[in-house]
Amino acid sequence: MDRIWNLNNIIMGNKTFTKQQLVAYILLYIANIDLKESNSERNYIMSRVDRNVFDDIYKEFNNDNDYQSITKIVDGVNSEDSYKNNPDELFADIKLMAFADGKMDQMEHAIYNSLKKILS
Repeated sequence: MDRIWNLNNIIMGNKTFTKQQLVAYILLYIANIDLKESNSERNYIMSRVDRNVFDDIYKEFNNDNDYQSITKIVDGVNSEDSYKNNPDELFADIKLMAFADGKMDQMEHAIYNSLKKILS
C-alpha cells in the first residue's frame, strides 16, 4: 500500500505530529526533567509554538511515562529530515530551554548529554 507522506508531519506510534508539536513535546520533556516546570520555561515553550499546539501536547505529555516520552522523541527526530540531517537546530532549542530559568541544573545537563548521544 502506497502512502503519501506530508513532510511537515512526523509519525509517532499511532499519532502523527507536526514539527511544531514535536518541538513542544521535546521542550516540555526538558522543562520537566527536574520535576518542576518554571514560568520562564513555559514562556520559552510558548514563544516557540502556538497556544493550541502547547495545550494539546501538554495533555499528551502529562499522560506519558519517561519511556514513552523518549520513544516519541527518538522516533520523531529520526522521522524529521531537518533534525535527522542537522540536529544542531534541535540541540540549540534544547539548550535554550534548559537555560530558560537561568541555569542548567545537573539533571538537565545529564539529559541534554544523553539526548545528544541518542539522537546524533
